[in-house]
Amino acid sequence: MLTPRTEHLIDLALEEDAGLGDITSRAIFPSAHRSRATVVAKQSLTLCGIAVAARVFARVSPDLKTKPLARDGDRLAPGAAVLRVEGPTLALLTAERTALNFIQRLSGVATQAARYAAAVRGTGVRIVDTRKTTPGWRALEKYAVRCGGAGNHRSSLGELVLIKDNHIAAAGSLTKAVRLCRESAPHGTRIEVEAKTAAEVREACRAGADIILLDNMTPAQVRAAVATIAGCAQVEVSGGVTFATLTDYALPGVDLISIGALTHSAPAVDLSLEVEPIRRRR
Repeated sequence: MLTPRTEHLIDLALEEDAGLGDITSRAIFPSAHRSRATVVAKQSLTLCGIAVAARVFARVSPDLKTKPLARDGDRLAPGAAVLRVEGPTLALLTAERTALNFIQRLSGVATQAARYAAAVRGTGVRIVDTRKTTPGWRALEKYAVRCGGAGNHRSSLGELVLIKDNHIAAAGSLTKAVRLCRESAPHGTRIEVEAKTAAEVREACRAGADIILLDNMTPAQVRAAVATIAGCAQVEVSGGVTFATLTDYALPGVDLISIGALTHSAPAVDLSLEVEPIRRRR
């Protein structure tokens, strides 16, 4: 995940937090002072962001040496060691918060995704994310979703034709919107249509939609819509689905359930950096 965009995010985060230096650590520790530290899980979690955290330490100082003790996607128990870092104490403490922010946020998304994916395991339904991501963090957060065992919906507006209610309203009809997209989209592009009512489900089927997104429907309405679609299109459910109601929507005939909460409402997990000085031998 160490793309140029990620490198830029790391630089922005370090400038934000340490652009003026670390006056506290600088006052306490001479440049020769060295420490070793371990990132430790303080709760059960699904890990994500090891390489990004390691890169933060390296960006602050090439003298900081890191050793991963777990891998992205690992399910960890409280007390598990995640990453070890050793080097100049001043650089280590300067990098601490930024490194933890990345790994706590990404592990939070992965942990949330793992929780949702586990809830529907065995049903044949796949949990996927949405574009409701932190601006600039989309690739990282969608990677975290995959680490948690869920899937990715489109990553940008250019990856899939998705005709939503505002497209339909502006075009004049669902059928017209589908026709126009079919005429101009590249060959092989799948067309997904959002449907809010039983009438729109029937119209989407007649228009030849490849995927029909059932938006903000009740489980009973979803069940009826699946019967109407009867295999003519892939079925996605979205809107109004919470963790508490998730299994109510994991019905036969439903292929995907898209959950914005995988990213926009994932709480950061609890990780800490435990430091000890390296004693010089006499």
